[in-house]
Amino acid sequence: MTAPLIDPFARAITYLRVSVTDRCDFRCVYCMAEHMTFLPKAELLTLEELDRLCSAFVRLGVQKLRITGGEPLVRKGIMTFFRAMSRHLESGALRELTLTTNGSQLTRFADELAAIGVRRINVSLDTLDPDKFHRITRWGRLDQVLEGIEAAKSVGLRVKINAVALKGFNENELFGLVDWCGAEGHDLTFIEVMPMGDLGGEDRLDQYWSLKDLRARLETRFTLNDTTERTGGPARYVRLAETGQRIGFITPLTHNFCESCNRVRVTCTGELYMCLGQEDMADLRAPLRASAGDGPLEAAIRAAISRKPKGHDFDYSRQTVAGQVSRHMSHTGG
Repeated sequence: MTAPLIDPFARAITYLRVSVTDRCDFRCVYCMAEHMTFLPKAELLTLEELDRLCSAFVRLGVQKLRITGGEPLVRKGIMTFFRAMSRHLESGALRELTLTTNGSQLTRFADELAAIGVRRINVSLDTLDPDKFHRITRWGRLDQVLEGIEAAKSVGLRVKINAVALKGFNENELFGLVDWCGAEGHDLTFIEVMPMGDLGGEDRLDQYWSLKDLRARLETRFTLNDTTERTGGPARYVRLAETGQRIGFITPLTHNFCESCNRVRVTCTGELYMCLGQEDMADLRAPLRASAGDGPLEAAIRAAISRKPKGHDFDYSRQTVAGQVSRHMSHTGG
């Protein structure tokens, strides 16, 4: 048996999020600048290198693999990689293969994703207003995303909607989003905006809407019952007594979820970040390209996990954005 990945705080690392591209067909205002400079192709891991890297993590005990971006489905040939990863589902080594997407390409790929064993997906959707959607994504079309979500639903994929809570933008859509997800049968998770990257004038403090306040607003209409349900990620869930819906909250600012963190992230260039809210990382591309065998890669992974911190430093207190990291969210991946 290969020894599992255990960090310095006795947490087993069983969840890997892998960015397969920094590119996206949207330019969401909280994720990236409108005029991004993307990485040269030679710096990105090839699909074969992504296979080797993810397979090494699976051997070391990762049981959940989430593919992110940028927008993962704009990566040329990406379904080749998904098909390759499905062998770990078939062997039983991997319990779940999933992805986070903006939904724009789901009409093309939902059927094949379901066929290779993907069972549920996360779709980022912050508003149901077409004009506001175009404004927040800069380049996106709401009808395209809704068609993609419907395509996913039609082939049996379970859809969870991820909505970033943005002050002054989607506050007045809180109940509309809840009602729509309930009618469509989608789970819904709200996420606090995180202090990552230079957004070309966008102000994090202006965007920040505390989920403590959001939850209080929900409680004016619904009875929220806390649950112990977990899906392997950082969300904490409640059930709405009136409808039975599950609502998740990801609160890096108002509630520190680090104590149970089982996750690490790999960028599309092979940088392993042990914590989303820290700058420390390990280069996995170098050992990947230096050796045909995976011994050096596995050693580099283990060395990095031995440095995984107890928690992040995100903080919006005192009206400053403390703990801000310089890389864009699209660089690290979802």
